[in-house]
Amino acid sequence: MNPPEQALSAPTVPAADRPRATADLAPVASATVRAPAPSWFERVRDRWYKLVATDEFQRWSARFPLTAPITRYRSRKVFDLVSGFVYTQTLYACVEIDLFDYLSDGARNIEEIAHHGEMPIASAERLLNAAASLRLLIKRRNGRYGLGPLGAPLVRNVGVTALIRHHKMAYHDLADPVSLLRQGSDFRTELSRYWSYADAPRPQAIDDSRVAAYSEIMAATLPPVAHDVLDAYDLSKHDCLLDVGGGEGAFLSLVGARHARLQLQLFDLPAVASRARTRLEQIGLGDRVQCFGGNFHADSLPTGADVCSLVRVLLDHDDLSVLRLLQRVRAALPKGGVLLIAEALAGAKGAETVGDAYFSFYLMAMGKGRARRASELHQMLQTAGFRRSRELPTRFPIQTGLIVAEV
Repeated sequence: MNPPEQALSAPTVPAADRPRATADLAPVASATVRAPAPSWFERVRDRWYKLVATDEFQRWSARFPLTAPITRYRSRKVFDLVSGFVYTQTLYACVEIDLFDYLSDGARNIEEIAHHGEMPIASAERLLNAAASLRLLIKRRNGRYGLGPLGAPLVRNVGVTALIRHHKMAYHDLADPVSLLRQGSDFRTELSRYWSYADAPRPQAIDDSRVAAYSEIMAATLPPVAHDVLDAYDLSKHDCLLDVGGGEGAFLSLVGARHARLQLQLFDLPAVASRARTRLEQIGLGDRVQCFGGNFHADSLPTGADVCSLVRVLLDHDDLSVLRLLQRVRAALPKGGVLLIAEALAGAKGAETVGDAYFSFYLMAMGKGRARRASELHQMLQTAGFRRSRELPTRFPIQTGLIVAEV
């Protein structure tokens, strides 16, 4: 929710690259608008897929030795899409009964696991076989089950397990995706109420009771992203870092541990900044950090920092809000200052589904925001007045895209 502001002047941007106000629903396309004629390649591809769609071709391709492996692979991928919700619920059930932590000391038999999970043996067997098929567990000798290659990384992984539990709300909100798509931001969801700043008319007035839950999950899930950023970009050449939308200070706490001489600033909603101040003082950073409360949609940002970070902030907001925030960051930084943008990017190579499927629908349920391609952020940074920007590679691009912009 954005307060009324005067339009900010900006260089002319080509229509294709111009930021879109995603909170507004696009009008239904007129029947009189003609699509461009398909290319030769598109016509050939369309004819091919028309053939592939026929029952005769599918039966033939499943029998022919050269095409049978491809046909079986694609059938399995389609079935995975159909049954994906069951897979997520299997994972959720394992997390809810702390199964991975329970098995961290060694494999257990069905009776022991059923007792741990407080469920009938038949139900435990059903869950264990499902988890084994997903490689979360491995079935051992004598009817025992132990950690599998996908379950082992979840042992005492507070951030990931908190995120898995959190998704119970998303599953509920996406139960009727067509209604959500048709009604857009008018559709009231659990996620929009959970992320209170997405639903509040005056974000700066949100009190501690409304920020506690989401502040805690942000703090729990941020460390992997923070480590990616700190491994990819050297902050030792800077004097002061301003973390905008910094939550309870999880990012700053990790920065402070790595860079002992760096001064730290945090800007977030007043209730969040207050929680951050308490948290950072408790870990011994009180003499190095300043916490500022405000609304970055309406208020100027504090000055004095030569590097600023936006960690998992921009994708939660519409394009106009993002552009205005980037302009405020540009105004707060001195000449030669640097902005770090860290978040999952749409279209990231090898992680295309993260931005275009997962975050696209999650943020729709949340009620605002979208994942953006790096090229879109580069254009917005240029419009906001940054001199140049570039991407830096990270270890896990599926969760962390990193863009560095210079004033």
